Amino acid sequence: MLEQRMRRRYFLHLTLHNPTPMDELRYPIGQYSPPQHISDVQLHQYIRSISDLPARVAEAVAALNEEQLDTSYRPGGWTVRQVVHHLPDSHLNGYTRQKLALTEENPTIRPYDEVAWAELPDAKTAAPAVSLALLQALHQRWVIMLQQLTATQLDRTFVHPVSGQQTIRYHIGLYAWHGEHHLAHITGLKKRMDW
Repeated sequence: MLEQRMRRRYFLHLTLHNPTPMDELRYPIGQYSPPQHISDVQLHQYIRSISDLPARVAEAVAALNEEQLDTSYRPGGWTVRQVVHHLPDSHLNGYTRQKLALTEENPTIRPYDEVAWAELPDAKTAAPAVSLALLQALHQRWVIMLQQLTATQLDRTFVHPVSGQQTIRYHIGLYAWHGEHHLAHITGLKKRMDW
């Protein structure tokens, strides 16, 4: 397990310091690289990002037609429509993981197959408005919770079977990054295509 993590860190180091054009399309804002210590100021910025994300995604896709929504943001990548539907899928899982950490002692959470979820009919065909409404409601609830967590609660943990133990504080940063990451997929594509 330690050897796997070391290999993964080495690969991540190579990727971050020697990005290819495909890496830049896949990770337009870079991979999540949290500071050693997430300050209260940084945490506030993360929560603000989570709060603002639904409106920003809605604005990014508002004028797109069906053909544009069904365009992949990179070769072999998801379509804009799939990205929009992926956000509430993923963030519902993130929200649930944090609530489990707040109500259970260091629970081991269950991962999900995000690629398989993105291939289901709802993710490939549903109107973005469906997931935008879900994302808005979810983030409203999530931010209400996040803004009221104590320092002790922010340090509560859960265990991800692949990536290991995580604190809620770290996880908030991860999901702030995640939203910005996928928003950049959409806005980057729009810029490249001059939409």
